Amino acid sequence: MLRERDINKVRYMVVCVSEFANRFNIDDREAFNYLKKHRAIKFLLDNYEIEHTLSLDDAIEDMLIVSRKNGGYMQ
Repeated sequence: MLRERDINKVRYMVVCVSEFANRFNIDDREAFNYLKKHRAIKFLLDNYEIEHTLSLDDAIEDMLIVSRKNGGYMQ
């Protein structure tokens, strides 16, 4: 059974991926695959304690920075 903290992480990840998809006009699956491939999902999980206190715009910017450093192309 998932703990409340884990459920909150999952919810946060879903929101971040969805907002990323909306910003770039792509579907959620494409956004998730892109973010996973370019290590932004791992970044968000590893830095959840800090990232979830920031605005979604800041989180998206952080995901973009991490993605670009790992071969991503979205601006």
